[in-house]
Order: sequence, then structure tokens, then C-alpha cells
Amino acid sequence: MKEKVVLAYSGELDTTAVIPWLKETFGYEVICCCIDCGQGEELDGLEERAKLSGASKLYIEDITDDFCENYIMPCVQAGAVYENKYLLGTAMARPGIAAKLVEIARKEGAVAICHGATGKGNDQIRFELGIKALAPDIKIIAPWRMTDLWTMQSREDEIAYCKAHGIDLPFDASHSYSRDRNLWHISHEGLELEDPSQAPNYDDLLVLSVTPEKAPDEDEFVTMTFEKGVPVSINGEKMKVADIIRKLNELGGKHGIGIIDIVENRVVGMKSRGVYETPGGTILMEAHAQLEELVLDRATMEVKKNLANKLAQVVYEGKWFTPLREAIQAFVEKTQEYVTGEVKFRLYKGNIIKAGTTSPYSLYSESLASFTTGDLYDHHDADGFITLFGLPLKVRAMKLAEMKNKTSDK
Repeated sequence: MKEKVVLAYSGELDTTAVIPWLKETFGYEVICCCIDCGQGEELDGLEERAKLSGASKLYIEDITDDFCENYIMPCVQAGAVYENKYLLGTAMARPGIAAKLVEIARKEGAVAICHGATGKGNDQIRFELGIKALAPDIKIIAPWRMTDLWTMQSREDEIAYCKAHGIDLPFDASHSYSRDRNLWHISHEGLELEDPSQAPNYDDLLVLSVTPEKAPDEDEFVTMTFEKGVPVSINGEKMKVADIIRKLNELGGKHGIGIIDIVENRVVGMKSRGVYETPGGTILMEAHAQLEELVLDRATMEVKKNLANKLAQVVYEGKWFTPLREAIQAFVEKTQEYVTGEVKFRLYKGNIIKAGTTSPYSLYSESLASFTTGDLYDHHDADGFITLFGLPLKVRAMKLAEMKNKTSDK
């Protein structure tokens, strides 16, 4: 009886060519597993393609709700953004995919899991750290790092290999953008983006969005409500998180929201340039942040901001299944206890413009914030506060003046 390998299968040329290669190189029975994180029509026709390529079975596992509720929302609640721009769309999906691959491997009694990530990227790390954390006994196969066995170096090579094995597929050798899509975002790399001096060709590149210049000339009002840091409705209509993100993608894409061009620092040490479309995610992150402005106190916000940066790094580096991530998430969940309320904003040509925020737990006091004297605040109290708050500065200045006088007297 042949040993089994579970292949993380996308249906694209790379993972299609891997199927006969795994059978020929290791003699494995290949079980394909495609994880649906909301990538839509990209999954059409996969079963026929997998079987045609020599796989004995294909699983298509829909983890969209799990992805939204257990991976996206903890990062939204934390405000986790990598290097000030990247909303972690690919990075957040990988641990959920790794967990499902392990689940299928256990179900099938597979001895190995194979992925098609390259040896230069972040995904090899994210997949493999997840698998190691959940199933340290399962072997991991990464063809692109096995250069003694995997000799294909181009799309032309892969197409020729498939044809030699009787697999005639609708792929050509033309090079296009390298993309990764899920419900949260779509990423673009390659072509002119490999040269940071070149502007992106947005007319060919964009999938979910239009540029702000092509967005409608009229703004659009949106109202969202949150309960304990989780979005529950848009414009009065209650929805689950996945459907809220879908609706925000539609609205954000229409108005040119959430298009970023970034040169980021990969885990493996190199810089890479990419364009990310995250229309709904950008709106959701901003709406959540607007509500937190009202509800969280200054000291909590300060600590939370530092931990948001740390969480972004942890997720980006594929360290989801770690005590550190669990600890940061536990802190964040406590901060969300009173993040409940309504956020209003306008979408207009790439901008999210505030239009009013309310919460029953708001710490904003109009009487305190106004210039008139209220019962809770006496302007004279500021005298003593400033004296004590500025005492270290005053003492230092006096000491420096004393030392200066001593020096000049010599």
C-alpha cells in the first residue's frame, strides 16, 4: 500500500506539476487539499484538474467563517498592521490553512504534507511553522527547495513536464502578476512591480478596486455597529463577519479604498515590492479604530499600540501557534469588553471620512472637553499638576545652570 501525501493545492500550474512529480519521485499517493478562504471563482474546475493530473482525491475545504472570526478579527481588534501599511491578508490565512492540512493528513493517515511555496518567500515559513506546531511528526516536502530533485525552473519547464506525463492543461508560458487572493485582500507581485522605480500599471493590475481617480464623484455614507469589538451590522442590516467583509469589499472597491504600494521586509531577509488591495479590510480597521478612540483610556491605548506592532510581527513571521500570540490576544480581548457602539463615515475617492461615532461606554465628556468650567474640572487644579509634572525638567535645568555657573567662576 502506497504512503500518502497531502498537497496544498491551488490548481495553478505550480501545484498541478507537483502532483506527477510527487508520484514519480517518492511513489506517494497524492491527496489534494484546496483551502477556501473566500477566493471565489478561482476554485472552479479544480476537481477535474486534480484528477487529470494524477491525484487520487481532492478535498475542497471552506474555512471562510473560521478565517474571518478566528484569524482576521483578533488582528483587527488588536490593530495589527505590518510596517505601517500591510494588513496581513496572506499572513493571517496561512495558520488556518496549515491547521486544515494537518486535519486532512490525520484523517487520511498521510505521512507527509507538501506545499508549493518558493524558497525566497514568507509562505514556506508560515506553512511549515504551523505544521510543526500542530503535527511535529509529519514530514514536510517543499519541492522548490529540493533543487536536486525538482529541476524545473520556469513555467515553460512545468508545462513541458506536464505534457510529458500526458497532462494537457489550459496554461500558457506567458508571465503575469503573482497573486494571492482571499476574502480579506488580493496581493500582486512581479512584472513592473519588481522595479521600485516604476509606477504600478493599475489598469492591468487591480482586481477588487478602482483607483481613486476612477471612483464615483459622489460620496457614500456608511454606518456600522460593533459589539465587544466585533462588527455586527452595516447600514442597519445585521450580518455575520464574513458577509460584512464582503459588503465592505464591494463598497471600498467602488470608492478606491485600501490600495497600497509597499516595499516590505520579508522574514528571509530580503526586501520585496508588492501592491495590496484590501478595500473592506481597510474600512473595517478604520471603523474599529474610530470606536476605540472613544472607549479606551490613554494608558491602555499606549500598551495596546505596542502589542499591535508585536502581534503584526508574530503573524507575519508565521508564529500564530505560539504562547506569545495567545498572550497578546488575551490582552486584546480584555480591551474589547466595552468596544461597543456605532460608527458613521463617508467613502469618497480613496478616503474614509469620519461622520460621527457613539458608544454607551464613551469616555468622552462634552462638559470636560469644552472651554467652560464644569463640576469635574477646575482650571486652577492645573497649577499643581503642571508643577509636579514638570518638576524633573525644572530640577534638571537648575542643576545645569548651577554647573555652568561653577565652570564660569573658575
